[in-house]
Amino acid sequence: MTPLRFAAIGIDHRHVYGMAANMVDAGAEFVGWWTEGHPNTEEGFVKRFPDVPRAEDAEALLNDPSIELILLSGIPCDRAGWAIKAMGAGKDVMSDKPGCTTPEQLAAIKAIVAATGRIWSIDFSERFEVPAVTRAAELVAEGAIGKVVQTLGIGPHRLNRDTRPGWFFERDAYGGIITDIASHQIDQFLFFTGSTDAEVTLASVANYANPDDPGLQDFGEIALRSDRGHGYIRVDWYTPDALPTWGDGRLTILGTEGYIELRKYVDVGREGTDHLVLVNGTRCEKIDASGAGLPYFARLIDDIRNRTETAMTQAHVFKVCELALTAQAMAEARA
Repeated sequence: MTPLRFAAIGIDHRHVYGMAANMVDAGAEFVGWWTEGHPNTEEGFVKRFPDVPRAEDAEALLNDPSIELILLSGIPCDRAGWAIKAMGAGKDVMSDKPGCTTPEQLAAIKAIVAATGRIWSIDFSERFEVPAVTRAAELVAEGAIGKVVQTLGIGPHRLNRDTRPGWFFERDAYGGIITDIASHQIDQFLFFTGSTDAEVTLASVANYANPDDPGLQDFGEIALRSDRGHGYIRVDWYTPDALPTWGDGRLTILGTEGYIELRKYVDVGREGTDHLVLVNGTRCEKIDASGAGLPYFARLIDDIRNRTETAMTQAHVFKVCELALTAQAMAEARA
């Protein structure tokens, strides 16, 4: 079978490195890219994909009938517009998070998906690019911890101020801390509890450590409740410099017969990544989950070929975005 051909529009966020590399690893062919200007991610991007040509303009990629998928990792507030253009041109889309930054953008994306039948997917990298989450999903499906009733997700990030472009500090450009990085944990809550909808019962944002950047929200928290379970989420930009990675992201999945804790990127005092703790009635152990794989990317290729929803349902993507935008608005109304 001919490999699926894909291109990238917008490389302003480093997440595009993983998005593109994982698609290539899954068997797709990276055939072109375009971005506005020269963002500070460009050097790293070109080093990783030196043989992929830069197009003269985005339309050259959108008008190429051989390209089936467009990756989007531009400035967050611009991603919805490019997604709509791409789907209107007959392409499926994989967006970096956040895929949209306003309710109006989400409504427009829903409309173009309904009109075209195109796939609008978001690479929630804290699930789809973490082998430990793959293994946790397998264990939950096997019944290792009974019925999942709560997730507790934290997403601490390092600010890396010197590397951040101006838009990073503009609320309307990135959409707010909940819309942006907490979307990862909302995705995981819905997925692991099996929820198709939820109520936001708590939402807060603040700027505690960066008063000279009033557009930056450096702390956020959310509580969620559905007919299947509960969730608590905390995100921030406070990762200290001594930590050997960008953030100590963790997820605890509580079940009626046990629990799983993921220490995704680091477990201080231990080597490696993808540390999984499993405790139930017969097992109490630490598992190296680094070899569990990343099935999202191959599944997305299959979905594009077969018009299926094995990587992630469209309804799920929409609901994650809806809840993130709802929580962001609630938090700002109470700030």
